Amino acid sequence: MRELTVLYDAHCGMCRRFKDWLAAQHPAPDGYGGVVRLRFVAAGSTDARALYPALDHDATLRDVTVVADDGSVYVGDRAWIVCLWATGEHRHTAVRLASPAMRPVARAIVQAAAGLRRLSGGDYADGCDGQCDREG
Repeated sequence: MRELTVLYDAHCGMCRRFKDWLAAQHPAPDGYGGVVRLRFVAAGSTDARALYPALDHDATLRDVTVVADDGSVYVGDRAWIVCLWATGEHRHTAVRLASPAMRPVARAIVQAAAGLRRLSGGDYADGCDGQCDREG
């Protein structure tokens, strides 16, 4: 895996902060002499729809979604884990969270983040300049 495309909700402040944090991390080796590259695309955008026409783009606005260069799609806790895996400093944490014993912990972390997103005023708490649609 040499490249991951992270589809994130550009109208969600928490999602943008996660994207910015992830973009600032040092990339992990890709196993081919390079590093895992991350590309960020706004979920539900024209670009996302053109790149991945088969995806459920409404769902990508609800849960972080990652598409690997081999076509694999990761959603929710699996997406968060693969994002951590792509970073040099946090790959060991991703490997632990991906284990059967720790997957419930990963799910709980993702559910807690989703709950914080809702508690912070809904999906678009930080002033989405009138371009956002709340998920019902």
